[in-house]
Amino acid sequence: MPASHGGFETFAENLAVYLVAQGWRVTVYCQENLQEHSASYESDWLGVKRVHIPVKGDGAKATVIFDYLCVKHALNQPGLVLTLGYNTALFNLWFRLKNKKNLINMDGIEWKRDKWAWYERTWLYLNERAGCLIGHHLIADHPEIKKHLITRVDESKVTMIPYGARQVCSADVSLLSTYSLQPKSYALVIARPEPENSILEIVRAFSKRQRNHQLVVLGRYDMANPYHAEVLAAASDEVKFIGAVYDHATLDALRFYASLYVHGHTVGGTNPSLIEALGAGQPVLAHDNLFNRWVAGSGAVFFANTDACAEQFDRLLSTTSDCLADMSKASTEQFELNFTWQNVLLQYEQLLAEYSGAC
Repeated sequence: MPASHGGFETFAENLAVYLVAQGWRVTVYCQENLQEHSASYESDWLGVKRVHIPVKGDGAKATVIFDYLCVKHALNQPGLVLTLGYNTALFNLWFRLKNKKNLINMDGIEWKRDKWAWYERTWLYLNERAGCLIGHHLIADHPEIKKHLITRVDESKVTMIPYGARQVCSADVSLLSTYSLQPKSYALVIARPEPENSILEIVRAFSKRQRNHQLVVLGRYDMANPYHAEVLAAASDEVKFIGAVYDHATLDALRFYASLYVHGHTVGGTNPSLIEALGAGQPVLAHDNLFNRWVAGSGAVFFANTDACAEQFDRLLSTTSDCLADMSKASTEQFELNFTWQNVLLQYEQLLAEYSGAC
């Protein structure tokens, strides 16, 4: 913190700063590299107390160790706990045994993701079940996630609060020159290059014919990865892969000046990149599922497969500007109704206040 990338990082930053401004004392745990720091230490950032915990490496094993050390440290601190994610929920049993109030943001149905090996999915499944039992209260970021969770616990134990995003009403157009792009001349995809995010289907659909338009794809692609290689091979010369981008101003510009935002996620709850597209007033073309339909709203357009995606590209990229303008207006309205930080963070504060008195 401050967040460099990732939905949870951005959410934690915004919630922490907001709560401090409302008079709360807030502690956030930060993972550090053991090679740079040999012992845990504390610092202050905008009134937020940060506890830095060094661990070796940066993979899944390091995250598990970090979570264990966080729980061990937090166990003896005053106040209630907000746990982001259930991937190591078994460690939270300590909070339950000590009757330390612990609210868990359950963040999607992680064990269903195709990217995990069977043993990783088993671990995630067991921890989801453990989190449901161990947590004093559960937070779902999407109505469909709440529906899933109440098959495990009573509905009164689950509160649905989506994620939020900044609204982008202007951006520095000169930042597009880094990628030789012109405003409204490209569609945009921001997603991890994984099969569940429909990147291959989107690239194939766009590359079916000449578009006189570009498809700009963010993310790190490695030819040594079979899926990445397949995506790269499927791309026409109008598809541009620009790598991972974390600079906020550049991301704002890429979103704000795109003609269309394409979202292929097939699983998950309220996806931060989709909300950010709504916040930038982007017309949205999204994979057709219950998660995306609720987030993007009725003003978006949806596709079920490669052929359907290609048909939507045909229509949207050759249509009059009025169609995209109407979709853009609908995105802004959907964002302002459901996903502003002011609305989201107030709901979190009200829920935390309800449980803080029981600590």
